[in-house]
Amino acid sequence: MALAQPAKFGEAWSDERIAAWLNLQPAAGENPDFHVLWRAYQGMRAYDFERFTQLFLEQGRDINAPGLGGESLTTILSRHRCSVDFLHILIDAGGRA
Repeated sequence: MALAQPAKFGEAWSDERIAAWLNLQPAAGENPDFHVLWRAYQGMRAYDFERFTQLFLEQGRDINAPGLGGESLTTILSRHRCSVDFLHILIDAGGRA
């Protein structure tokens, strides 16, 4: 099966593209703030995630929002060795493990 859109490496993301992630809708029962943080973490490079986090906080959203398991993204990433850059971004933004 072919991909619908080919991958582009090194592509600059516009502010509008990053801000669009703030509108992602969670599944029923999931915290919307955790959902957009989790999805942004999964889909963005660290420097785009840092820009996203700034927009996220400007909207007054909760950087420590819990997921369905009751843990914040900061807590989850504190156990991921390859997520150090993302973890530092969250901590600098007020995230608590």
